[in-house]
Amino acid sequence: MRKAKPTKRVILPDPVFGEVMVAKFVNHLMLDGKKNTSYNVFYTALEVVEQKMKSAEKTPLEVWKQALDNITPLVEVKSKRIGGATFQVPTEIRADRKQSIAMKNMISFARKRGGHSMAEKLAAEIMDAFNNQGGAFKRKEDMHRMAEANRAFAHFRF
Repeated sequence: MRKAKPTKRVILPDPVFGEVMVAKFVNHLMLDGKKNTSYNVFYTALEVVEQKMKSAEKTPLEVWKQALDNITPLVEVKSKRIGGATFQVPTEIRADRKQSIAMKNMISFARKRGGHSMAEKLAAEIMDAFNNQGGAFKRKEDMHRMAEANRAFAHFRF
């Protein structure tokens, strides 16, 4: 390689839970550099989850982590051009990219939802993902289905 690999930035943990994963999620949630607002949205969403899921023995943070695990894809398809034809080649995803995709999917489907505030929409998406349903879970299933359908081209893996 001509250049050295860029160093990974260290993300500081969030102030309430002390979790780096929460800080990453809030960074994805943030719009126009308004980190405080996105922290408020996230914590409010967890409070709504706590109120609505009193029957679950888990804390809202554990519910959120389980929801993220449920919508984390394992494989994706990448386009590869071979001999004039473009193939959708299924590839496994790196761990940090898996986490990032799951967070982005949850946030984007929460934004598309109908509801009053972003906190309520995010809470609804978290609860749906926890129960293996909703838009983000469907996106994961679609990604897996695409990879399964194109399994014949797996030998073109990069």
